[in-house]
Amino acid sequence: MPSSICYGLHGTELACETECSRGEDYRLIKLTIIDYNRKKEQTVVVECKGHDAARINDVEHAHGWEEDVIGLVEEKHGKKKVSVSFECETLKADEAAEDHIRQFMPKLAGLDAVINIGPMKISGLDFAAVEEGHIN
Repeated sequence: MPSSICYGLHGTELACETECSRGEDYRLIKLTIIDYNRKKEQTVVVECKGHDAARINDVEHAHGWEEDVIGLVEEKHGKKKVSVSFECETLKADEAAEDHIRQFMPKLAGLDAVINIGPMKISGLDFAAVEEGHIN
């Protein structure tokens, strides 16, 4: 695919101050998107639904989370927004997951992880603006 590019992704689940009314499988993730070629990164808050088979989308509000999380979500509305979506089409667990990890990410073998495979779309990234200091 000519429009495909490889980025590193690092997600950290954000704790909710109050009980989440959107269900036990709903959580916010602070997702860092890394461009290893430019040695730059951008961070966006996304919502994640589903337990092992994840669905990731943009978040419109973060009511109930800590003030810094709400600020991070609201701050993006004034800028060119990074948009992220992912839908798990194939879930690998147990031995199938370990085989996949050994093939593609051998340093992570043995962590008892599950693998989500599916289409991911990221738009609105502007690493040039990161270089100029305009975006996180």
